[in-house]
Amino acid sequence: MIEITILSGKGGTGKTGVAAAFASLAKNAVFTDIDVDAPDLHLILQPTILETQQFEGSRIASIDREVCTNCGICKKECRFDAIHYRMGGGLEVNAFTCEGCRLCERICPVRAIHSEPSKNNFWFVSETRFGSMLHAKMGAGEENSGKLVTLVRKEAKERAKKQNAAFLLNDGPPGVGCSAIASLTGVDHVVLVAEASKSGFHDAVRLIELVQKFKIPISAIINKYDLNVEISRQMEGFFVSQGIQVVGKIPFHTDMVNAIVNRKSIVEHLPKSPIAQTMVKMWDQIKKSVKEIS
Repeated sequence: MIEITILSGKGGTGKTGVAAAFASLAKNAVFTDIDVDAPDLHLILQPTILETQQFEGSRIASIDREVCTNCGICKKECRFDAIHYRMGGGLEVNAFTCEGCRLCERICPVRAIHSEPSKNNFWFVSETRFGSMLHAKMGAGEENSGKLVTLVRKEAKERAKKQNAAFLLNDGPPGVGCSAIASLTGVDHVVLVAEASKSGFHDAVRLIELVQKFKIPISAIINKYDLNVEISRQMEGFFVSQGIQVVGKIPFHTDMVNAIVNRKSIVEHLPKSPIAQTMVKMWDQIKKSVKEIS
C-alpha cells in the first residue's frame, strides 16, 4: 500500500478539488480528510457514515462554586488569564482561554477545581461511491488537532490493510502547523497543490522546506496558473531547482466550480474536459513516480 498526502501551503489553493479528482481515478483505495479543523472533502464525496467515534480533546477546568472559597489563588497563578470573577461574585473558568494545564486543579486548597477532557470532537468511518473514507471534525477552538490527525491516519491504514488497498489518499490540512506535520510523517509521497499568487508561492516554499526535513518525495501541481503566468513560471523554476517534478498545471475555470456545486469531482462532472484530462495525466504520473520510488 502506498500512502499519499495532498497538502497546500495555504488555504484556498484547490487542494480538495484535486483530492476528489484523484479519489475518482484511484482504484482500490481508501481516502481520508485529515483537515480536521475545516474538513470539506465530504461535500463532494457525500459519504454514508457507518461509525461515529468520540475523540477527547484537551482538558477544560471548572469550578465547583459550592466548595470554592473565592480565595483567588487560581486566578493569580493562571498564566492564561482564564479565571475571572463573574458578575455577582464568584470565580469561573473561561473555557475558550483555558489551556488545560491543570495547575489550578493542583493548587486549589479546597479541591474546588476539576478538569475533564473536551468531548466536542468526532471521527467517522464512512463509505463513498469510490470506497472507504475516514474523516473527522473538531469543535471550534478545540486543541490536539495533530493527535486527531494521527488517530484518523492510523485507523485508515488498518482499514486499508484489511481491504488490501493499493493506495491510501489523505486530503491534508493547509499550512505548516501541527496538523500538517501529523499528516505527512511517515507517508510515501506528498503532492503539493500551489496557486499562482505571491502568497501561494511564499507558503508553498515554507511547506517544501518542512517536507524536505522529513525527506519525503514531492510532486507539485500549480493550480489557477493562468491568474499570474509570471509567478507560475517562477514557481515552476523553483520547483525544478528543488528536484520537484511539476506533474501538471490547472487553469482557473468555472468548470471546477460547477463540479463542486454539483457535488462531483471534475472527472465525473466533465470527463472529456481539458481539466479532467489533465487530472488523469497527473494521477498517472504520480502513480508512476511513487511506484518507481517503492
